[in-house]
Amino acid sequence: MSELSPLPEPASTDDAGGAAAARKRPKPGERRVQILQALAAMLEQPGAERITTAALAARLSVSEAALYRHFASKAQMFEGLIDFVEQSVFTLVQQITGREVPDPAQPPEVGKRQAARIVAVVLQFGERNPGMVRVMVGDALVFEHDRLQQRMNQFFDRIESTLRQCLRSATAASATPTVDAQVAASALTALAVGRLQRYARSGFKRLPTEHLEASLALML
Repeated sequence: MSELSPLPEPASTDDAGGAAAARKRPKPGERRVQILQALAAMLEQPGAERITTAALAARLSVSEAALYRHFASKAQMFEGLIDFVEQSVFTLVQQITGREVPDPAQPPEVGKRQAARIVAVVLQFGERNPGMVRVMVGDALVFEHDRLQQRMNQFFDRIESTLRQCLRSATAASATPTVDAQVAASALTALAVGRLQRYARSGFKRLPTEHLEASLALML
């Protein structure tokens, strides 16, 4: 799944009989995507930290049993959203670094630019996908299986590790280059997480990219 596009508009009810006759069965995998789209859309609503499968089924006008034909559990639905976050963000991160692991021997300014762009990618993704932010910061996972929160923790650990690799060249002249790179990467990751949390808890009003360039210039 490469994209969670908006759900299709419902068909007109002017001719319910004709609509029912013309309705086609979803293609293989299409219903799974629709379920994830609906879940992500519901997470954008106020007070949506806990969503029941009954409410999700009602939104899609299907039975709960129909949901479980495509996902074994609600936790598996959230895993689908986390898969989308990971795939979307890390595909862009690898495009920025040009490789899976950044080159520690690259010029310092290159590493700093890469680090700034990675932070921007994480925040821009959240800004474009508000429902996913509730998953990224854990608000939607509070009442779910612990492994889901662990996966999001690992996501940000991986972001921090990539930032550390980018910044190794920028701290090479320091007496403690490894420590300095770790501290800088940790601070940048904390900035990203904090801005995403603020975005979610402001009802998606305080944009995570607000004054981002100036903030990164102070930190880098």
